[in-house]
Amino acid sequence: MSSAVKVYLTEQAAPESFKGNTRHYMNEAGMQIVLQNDEASLLRTIQQAGRKLDQLGVRLITPAGDGWSRDRQWALSLGFTDTLSTNQVQFTGDDKQALDIYADAFRWTRQLINLPSSEIYPESLCDRVAEKLQDVAGDQVSWRVVAGDELLKEGRMGIHTVGRASAKRPALLELDFNPTGADDTPIHYALIGKGITFDTGGYSIKSSEGMVAMKCDMGGAATVAGALLVAIRMGLKKRVKLLLCCAENMIDGTAYKNGDIITYKDGQTVEIVNTDAEGRLVLADGLLRAGELGAEKIIDAATLTGAAQVAVGTEYNALFSVDDEAAQAALQSAADESEPLWRLPLAAFHKDNCPSPFADTANSRPVKGGGAGGASNAAGFLLRFAPNGGKGWTHFDLAAAYQTQNNALWPAGATALGVRSIARMMLAGR
Repeated sequence: MSSAVKVYLTEQAAPESFKGNTRHYMNEAGMQIVLQNDEASLLRTIQQAGRKLDQLGVRLITPAGDGWSRDRQWALSLGFTDTLSTNQVQFTGDDKQALDIYADAFRWTRQLINLPSSEIYPESLCDRVAEKLQDVAGDQVSWRVVAGDELLKEGRMGIHTVGRASAKRPALLELDFNPTGADDTPIHYALIGKGITFDTGGYSIKSSEGMVAMKCDMGGAATVAGALLVAIRMGLKKRVKLLLCCAENMIDGTAYKNGDIITYKDGQTVEIVNTDAEGRLVLADGLLRAGELGAEKIIDAATLTGAAQVAVGTEYNALFSVDDEAAQAALQSAADESEPLWRLPLAAFHKDNCPSPFADTANSRPVKGGGAGGASNAAGFLLRFAPNGGKGWTHFDLAAAYQTQNNALWPAGATALGVRSIARMMLAGR
């Protein structure tokens, strides 16, 4: 193996021979990153330096010299990541073990999201996640997969409706991480992930360019699975239920259509006005199941709306909750991990912002993108199904989960942003 390229933090500005006001440059010693007074700006510069090293064809790097905090080393790692996940960072210092855990989990999470739908489909996603977590936690993990028409027997109407037109059966993974081994141990967290392994949009069909990246629509499932992987490896002692709501949103003669009505297990009825607003339909089943299990706290994660990206861009994830304490716990965890997260509005009235004359609610508004406030209205739909009126529930709309093309901060593909924040919430007991 070739020796690692060294990366230094320095107060020495770039030589005049470098164009512009560059904050990182190469010399005979390695990559030099110029320190800045603002830590957030410095982390971006470090991540950009990592991207530059990847673009130069470097495959192995190590932080060198002084000043390398955990967050600074991690920012370097985020930038120094290629789409095929072959790059490596030799971390240093007291944070090396934690950083290695992050790196392995991010690589696995990104791989799940980046693989094509021919390899990641509902049941294979469930199997991959369950096998990975059991490899790590052994007999502390048990699981079951409910698939195909078995979903109807258990009342999981949203997952079955969305996925019934695919040749690949829709599925619900229910995985139990129980380090105590006692059946009566309370469930501290339920993690719910949107696992739409490919999204055509159904009969509200997407354009070709809008469909090309839709293998990433299971990013929520991969994110919560990656977060649980990190938390387990870092010594989580609380019981957690992982619920992955998995389907392919396809088209054939059996596919659901605009105007159809779904009756959920709790009796709520939903009129379909947009078959491309499918993520919330499957998550509703996960929220109902979390309520049945009596989970103390609930986190769901989903690549749910384009409206969230309009609001916060593709460098932040969006957060929704009607529980201020739960929202603050999520924001604090994200801040602790230097992951960009921004809270958007959600109030009780958002539950009624998609009215239907034929059902208790519609799954969207019958206008392009769901109309104004689409991300909040989608969260309002989920609030209808959240136990205890939304107390203890947080919803992550993963606007930053996937980059359609490479840029100064990221390679093309999955980012896995959100994994560390959700893991921190569990580890901190928030």
